[in-house]
Amino acid sequence: MISLDPALFAPEAISEETAKLNANVVALLERLPDMWSLEPRVIRERRAKGLGPFPLAPKSPRAETVTIEGRHGPIALRIIPPANGTPRGAYLHIHGGGWVLGSADQQDTRLERIADNTGLAAISVDYRLAPENPYPQGPDDCEAAALWLVREGEARFGSNLFAIGGESAGAHLSVVTLLRLRDRHGLSPFAGANLVAGCFDLGLTPSARAWGTEKLVLNTRDIEMFVRHFLLHGGSTEDPDVSPLKADLRGLPPALFSIGTRDCLLDDSLFMASRWLAAGNAGELAVYPGGAHVFQSFPSALAEESLARMDAFLLGLG
Repeated sequence: MISLDPALFAPEAISEETAKLNANVVALLERLPDMWSLEPRVIRERRAKGLGPFPLAPKSPRAETVTIEGRHGPIALRIIPPANGTPRGAYLHIHGGGWVLGSADQQDTRLERIADNTGLAAISVDYRLAPENPYPQGPDDCEAAALWLVREGEARFGSNLFAIGGESAGAHLSVVTLLRLRDRHGLSPFAGANLVAGCFDLGLTPSARAWGTEKLVLNTRDIEMFVRHFLLHGGSTEDPDVSPLKADLRGLPPALFSIGTRDCLLDDSLFMASRWLAAGNAGELAVYPGGAHVFQSFPSALAEESLARMDAFLLGLG
């Protein structure tokens, strides 16, 4: 059962630290060029240098890359083991970036933390990005990575305890992957799903449509542009493989949905968490006052609270 306190959504629930952080993010992005005036390739290059909304994470010296074969060619998987070198399972991570931006090596600090705090080796998928490689290529790569983990995971990591998760587009792709494994392969290999600020309806939920132009990491135009790039070669936002909020969600694993009240994708998590439970699955919904889109990327007390809950969720699996 999901029970929410309306006080979480009140402006006075937002801490001074969070309000200041949000104002700083908006001011930063107002000083940067409009990213849609640039080619996606250039936006990626800028973000890889820290010229975007999120702080640049250092690369992990522990990380190794393995390459697997997928429907569209090779797929790189970035693996970060626990510091003690002995995993109790694996966490398949799918990065965010609107299906257009991001890469598997831009959140090593967070993945190191997951590995060390939960004992799960973190495996981040370097899936193909739109518009150069639009739908269904990114989801196909994530499906291939999950099937590789099913085949190779126990031998490589010493356990068949697997979790899946990601942020924003990565949360979307995580649910799509769960549905594909269930429907196409008859598989339910994941013990849990860690879903952070997902975009689950690419036709846009009310909060996404109504947000407007305020650039608090993400705004309505950004979502519309990301979807346009992702579906460049076709695909309907009514298709559950595109908008998993519209899918039959029965038989999916326990999930933790994390969302901030100042995220334009707020409704996506509110709606998906409710449908998840209505389908008979276990689920938790964590709502954070004033949290911006993927606020966990910014050092703050609110981020630490959310990250600690995610770690506890993953640690409790198995």
